[in-house]
Amino acid sequence: MARLSSVSIDIDSIDCYYRIHGLGEAPPELRTVIAERCLPRFAELFAELEIDATFFVVAEDVDTDADPSAHASRVLVAELASAGHEIGSHSYSHPYELARLGDERADSEIGRAHQVLADVTGESPRGFRAPGYDLSPAMQRALLARGYRYDSSIFPSPPYYLAKAAVMTMMAILGKQSGAVMTNPKALTAPAEPYRPAVGAPWRRGDAPMLELPIAVTPWARIPAIGTSLLLAPRWLRSRWLRQMRTRRHFNFELHAIDLADAEIDGIPGALVARQPDLRVPLARKRVALAETLRAIRDEFEMCTLRDAAAELAAAV
Repeated sequence: MARLSSVSIDIDSIDCYYRIHGLGEAPPELRTVIAERCLPRFAELFAELEIDATFFVVAEDVDTDADPSAHASRVLVAELASAGHEIGSHSYSHPYELARLGDERADSEIGRAHQVLADVTGESPRGFRAPGYDLSPAMQRALLARGYRYDSSIFPSPPYYLAKAAVMTMMAILGKQSGAVMTNPKALTAPAEPYRPAVGAPWRRGDAPMLELPIAVTPWARIPAIGTSLLLAPRWLRSRWLRQMRTRRHFNFELHAIDLADAEIDGIPGALVARQPDLRVPLARKRVALAETLRAIRDEFEMCTLRDAAAELAAAV
């Protein structure tokens, strides 16, 4: 079997970052800036490199029944689907505490997103990524009930977990409340390669009918191999990380739409820029780094969407 790589992009609105950093409410005029500015940039780059990617969409951001201002974002997502990209579910409203909610709330978030995204693209989503990289048994049950082929929420990276804990602790000391929550530490011991999870315990192997496609981490040290890390690293370190990933059967390279944002061009306030390091890097530099990274991955792996990777890997795990 060929080694596979999938590029996935979480389309988190500016509101999500204001919540993470304890900045209060985001300016309402910027609510759709990430989708409207960054998605065309990703679409252009992927067309140039002939890559089909997976975009995980927060359904509320394209639900024109709930908010007519979501029309432009809805059109962009529909265009991505028409161009051959996969549209996956990133929940309905992106509650960071989703994994802590009971069956009814979890089912509502996943079910409502499922319906909205099917209406946008004409096809029911088959993949899911949770807010905050945390998957609970309640969420798993909701996904299985709707026939999802895979989940891609598990991020088995102790270094990421510790760094997040340190940041949240410092914020608490300074009297700021982050909207993020700590993930279930059991996920840190989850397999780093694709696996079939246990029903009721998605962080360990089992016989569930859907696959788990974990977020990429390096072998041994399990350092995050995601866009935020790689695009800010110097070229020599980025190359070293990518060489380590050659041993993976599936390289699930995760990005966020904000990775192709430009604070100056897109009018993102300085309060957020001060807390989000990637926003202090010009778009041109980030685009070059991303293009180089994607070409390097393409040279080593067969590129496909997460949906297609799950289909190919299903018989092998």
